[in-house]
Amino acid sequence: MHGPWFVLSIIAMSMAAWIINNWIRAKHGYSISDDWGRNIDKGDANAARHIALLGQENEQLTGKVSRLEERIAVLERIATDPATRTAREIDALRDR
Repeated sequence: MHGPWFVLSIIAMSMAAWIINNWIRAKHGYSISDDWGRNIDKGDANAARHIALLGQENEQLTGKVSRLEERIAVLERIATDPATRTAREIDALRDR
């Protein structure tokens, strides 16, 4: 007698979990998937444009990171070099 209710409760919990999962995905901007993990909204015309924009943003961020790495290298050199050498280099730059 408990067998059918047990099976039905497992099915109900699975369906509820699937609905909650898709609701959370939609809320955070992810595409909704079916039971087998395939995306339902395959007709997304903005996907290619979005990918291109992400590529451009990635290039910009890569450039910023490389510039920051150069600046950090200079700051590390200043911090670890002897004070007299750094003072000479600053004076040389002032004399220009």
